[in-house]
Amino acid sequence: MTDTPNVRAQAPLAPGMRPRPTVVEIGSVLCGIAAFVTLAIWGFTAWPLPWNVVAGIGAPVLAILVWALFVSPRAVLAVHPFIRAIVELFVYAAATIAWWSMGQAVIGLVFAIVAVTFGALNGRRRLA
Repeated sequence: MTDTPNVRAQAPLAPGMRPRPTVVEIGSVLCGIAAFVTLAIWGFTAWPLPWNVVAGIGAPVLAILVWALFVSPRAVLAVHPFIRAIVELFVYAAATIAWWSMGQAVIGLVFAIVAVTFGALNGRRRLA
């Protein structure tokens, strides 16, 4: 009799295959997408006409660029996990501040709580 009767051995994955994403990984990706969409909404609604196009396109593009450089699974720059977490928090904080500046403090607070929770859970999984 084994000590862990409910644990099954997993077969190795075929070459080129990845393991299935977890709920935490999917939630983390959705929080990132929500942050980018939030920055786009903020840019298009918070500025007058000539600047709203620049801010509406520029803010999410800048956030996606920073995300791709430091936070994404295939990040261009390999940094310490704590730096990665700080950059991720900066993107989430920018989206939260954007919601607050649009007069939606409750949405901003809920987004911040959900995003930081998923980020912390995903970060703990990466460090384990």
